[in-house]
Amino acid sequence: MKKLSLCLSLFISTYLSANAQQGEWHLIKDKITTPWAEKVDPKAPLPEYPRPQMVRGNWQNLNGLWNYAIVPKATTGPAKYEGKILVPFAVESALSGVGKTVGKDSMLWYKTTISLNKTLKGKDVLLHFGAVDWRTEVFVNGKSAGVHEGGFDPFTFNITPYLKSGSKQDITVSVWDPTDEGPQPRGKQVKKPEGIWYTPVTGIWQTVWLEGVAKTHIEATKQTPNIDDHTLSVSAEVSNSQPGDKLKITAWNGKTLVSEKTIDAGETAVLDIKDQHLWSTTDSFLYDLKVAVIRNNKAVDEIGSYFAMRKISLGPDANGIQRMLLNNKFVFQYGPLDQGWWPDGLYTPPTYEAMSFDIDKLKEMGFNMIRKHIKVEPARYYAYCDKTGMLLWQDMPSGDLGNHWENRPGVLDRATDKDRTPESEGYYRKEWNAIINSLYNYPCIVVWTPFNEAWGQFKTVEITEWTEKKDPSRLVNSASGGNFYDTGNIVDLHNYPHPAMPRPEIFGKTKAVVLGEFGGLGWPVDGHTWQANKNWGYQNFKNGDDLFKRYSTFTDRLQELIKVGLSAAVYTQTTDVEGEVNGFMTYDRKVIKMPVELLQKANSKLYDPSLVK
Repeated sequence: MKKLSLCLSLFISTYLSANAQQGEWHLIKDKITTPWAEKVDPKAPLPEYPRPQMVRGNWQNLNGLWNYAIVPKATTGPAKYEGKILVPFAVESALSGVGKTVGKDSMLWYKTTISLNKTLKGKDVLLHFGAVDWRTEVFVNGKSAGVHEGGFDPFTFNITPYLKSGSKQDITVSVWDPTDEGPQPRGKQVKKPEGIWYTPVTGIWQTVWLEGVAKTHIEATKQTPNIDDHTLSVSAEVSNSQPGDKLKITAWNGKTLVSEKTIDAGETAVLDIKDQHLWSTTDSFLYDLKVAVIRNNKAVDEIGSYFAMRKISLGPDANGIQRMLLNNKFVFQYGPLDQGWWPDGLYTPPTYEAMSFDIDKLKEMGFNMIRKHIKVEPARYYAYCDKTGMLLWQDMPSGDLGNHWENRPGVLDRATDKDRTPESEGYYRKEWNAIINSLYNYPCIVVWTPFNEAWGQFKTVEITEWTEKKDPSRLVNSASGGNFYDTGNIVDLHNYPHPAMPRPEIFGKTKAVVLGEFGGLGWPVDGHTWQANKNWGYQNFKNGDDLFKRYSTFTDRLQELIKVGLSAAVYTQTTDVEGEVNGFMTYDRKVIKMPVELLQKANSKLYDPSLVK
């Protein structure tokens, strides 16, 4: 008995000690969670390097337990902090350990004291945020380092002037987010979630990290492949460049040097890529890239990156119908609408393994494309799509709703453009520009979608033409699902539940014809739903067999539509999300509703090249 008591005492002591080290953090289990939630380490959540397209070795991850407080918006800051929050999970999420809403009348505050890595000493120190929703002010040792507005784009502050002697530094962050009570882009989060609208997401929701750089350093690069000319254009933004500084750019196939150019800083290099290895959905080959700032024959700064040789374009088939081409060949693009939500992390996947699971599973099901719906993902998501050969359509997150929607192409009836205020327009334009800049180098992205189903849609032709000019290397789907204008590269119909398409002989002479949403077949699996009732799909089923029988009739119909002009289709959706139960998988990712091998067989027939001449 004494031995048993001693063991029990040691166990309790160890347990309490671990809890104390974790700041009393615990996963909130009032709703379903994914299998990865239990794998989250509160001392090192999401530890992976967060920016695969611009890699340096000298960095420090700041994810982990911070102090938090929610106070009235009118106050200047909290008198005291309420407890611990697990960064980078939004305060409303189960993984944050808080699970509280904030709202437009309150502010969310974070505070942490960090110890700078020794490798950062003597360097300029950059403080990076992957994403924070929505208005953020950052303080370092009590001084404001900067303000950022935008919920989906990364931002950086050079905090070197605010650091104090010694390694210990205080970082404080204030966040205000009006959710759907403000004019800013906010995606599908609302104050009162129901139907297709989901739980609010407030505050830090992507990795926070430090980076040590030279005074002169690369801030961003821009990489554009041209497979017709066998070239890659590369430019870089350099902070504090000096007269005579050069950029040395090298492309690599493993350890083999493919191409090399040295140019003046501020110029664009054109690298010859001989014997180019094209990237595709079946062969996702990536080249390595290095960009260095050279001064007096020495590298002042260097980053590692990668690129792919691939092309997305339009071209006519034998009947003169425009088709979406990958590397100058027609490839039918087929994949799910993907909301990118998690029952435990909301916007944020619990782990990198969880994030890659979704993409891998969709590949196994036979999909070659994902439509990233009204959300932007962490950079590692896009890098994984690059690595696995998954095409991606990127939506702009919507906001400031209120105009009327006409989903029928060619019909003058209910469609209106939103009369947005100058403030609202400014938020949209600034964030759309920042999103495209941050995602430009990821080859998986082949389509930009500025508007969806008229949600906040405004000045459609102007915004579309601006997007086309901003990035001529990709296609622009100006208005997914309705309120169509004669602009952009695509006519995109939404039709539930069965497949349909705009008549190609009318709309397909100048634009690709796509089915931007369909399906939505629902099955609420007992024990795996977000809520007990009010679960819905566009057509509901009670088992996987009946669900697949109906789904297979859809892929049969898609084959017929491809023959006459359909270039792409998007099925709703990857997973259930909150009250929606129309996913291939349940929201917790624990049940795949239809056999993967049957889905793969049904989907793979859509890529038969003999369907299109």
